Amino acid sequence: MTSYTLSQIVAELGGEWRGQDIPVTGVRPLDSAGSNHIGFLANPKYKATVGESSAGAIIVNAKVADEFTNRNLIVVSDPYLYFAKVARLFSPVVEANSGIHPTAVIEPSATVPASCEIGAHTYVGANTVLGEGCRILAGAVIEHDCKLGNEVVIHPNAVIYHGCTLGNRVEIHGGSVIGADGFGLAFAGDSWFKIPQTGGVTLHDDVEIGANSMIDRGAMTDTVVGRGTKIDNQVQIGHNCQIGEHTVIAACAGISGSTKIGSYCIIGGAAMFVGHIEIADKTTIGGGTAVTHSIKEPGHYATCYPMQTHKEWARNAVHIRHLSEMSKKIKQLEQDLAALQHTNKA
Repeated sequence: MTSYTLSQIVAELGGEWRGQDIPVTGVRPLDSAGSNHIGFLANPKYKATVGESSAGAIIVNAKVADEFTNRNLIVVSDPYLYFAKVARLFSPVVEANSGIHPTAVIEPSATVPASCEIGAHTYVGANTVLGEGCRILAGAVIEHDCKLGNEVVIHPNAVIYHGCTLGNRVEIHGGSVIGADGFGLAFAGDSWFKIPQTGGVTLHDDVEIGANSMIDRGAMTDTVVGRGTKIDNQVQIGHNCQIGEHTVIAACAGISGSTKIGSYCIIGGAAMFVGHIEIADKTTIGGGTAVTHSIKEPGHYATCYPMQTHKEWARNAVHIRHLSEMSKKIKQLEQDLAALQHTNKA
C-alpha cells in the first residue's frame, strides 16, 4: 500500500505541515477518515466535523489553522484544490502498457507508435495517426483519417468517427461518440433532404469527455472544443458548436448547432441552448436553464424554479394561469389612478 508522510506531501506539493510527521495512505472525507488517512476542510462552516473526525491529518487554510493546534495539519491557501492534488498522488495517471492485443484490427496505413496500448477488439482505421503513449481500450473504434496527440485515452466502446482531431492528453470515456453526423436537413416540400456533414471535430489539449456524450461533426467546418474543457456524461453538442477553453459542462446539457460558448464558463446539468447564439466568457448557467438568446455580459443566469412542495406549486400555478388577466387589471388601475390624480390637480 502506498503511503506518504506529511513532509513528503509538502515537499511534493507545497504547503506547511504542523504537528507530527505521520504517514498517510489515502484521502478520505472527514466523517469516514481513519488515523491513516488525510482529510480536508474546504468550507469553514463544517469546522465542527474536524473535532469529530478520526483523520490522522487534515488539510486546512491559514484562517482556521490556529483553531486546531492539537491536530496534524497541512496548511494551504486552497484546501479543495490541494486535496485533489493529494488524491492524484495516491491515484496517479495510468500509463500505456505498450503492445497490441491479437484481436485488434489496425489498417496497414495507420500509424501506431510502439509506446501505445491497443486493447482487445479495437479498430484503428486507414491513415489514422496516433501519438506516443496512447491507450485505446477494449472495443474502442477510431475510424479513418483521424489524428490523435500524445497520451490520449479512448475508453472501452467509445467511437471516434473519421476525420477527427484530438490533442494531447484528451480522454474520452466509454460509450461516447465523437464526430457522428450533425442534424442538418433541408425540407424538400414533401420530405427531408440530408445535408452532407463534411466537417470534423477538433478537441484541443487536455479535453475530457464523460461517458455516453455525443459531439457532432460540423457541416462544412469542424465542431471545436477548447483546451482544458471538461464535459460530463450524457451531454449533446450539436454540429459547428465552438466551446472555449477551460469551460465545464455538467451532465445532460444539450447545446444546439452553431452555438458559441466562451472560455471559463460553468454550465449546469440539463441546461439547454438554442442554436446560433453566443455566450460570453466566464458565464455561469444554472442547472435546468433554457438559454434562448445570446449572453453578452458574464454573470450567473438561471431560469428554473427552485424546488417546492406540490401543494405550494399548485397554489402558485393558479396565479400563473391568470398573469395576463392580472396584468391588464393592474394597467387599468394605473390608468384610473392617473386620471384621478389629474382630476384632483384640476
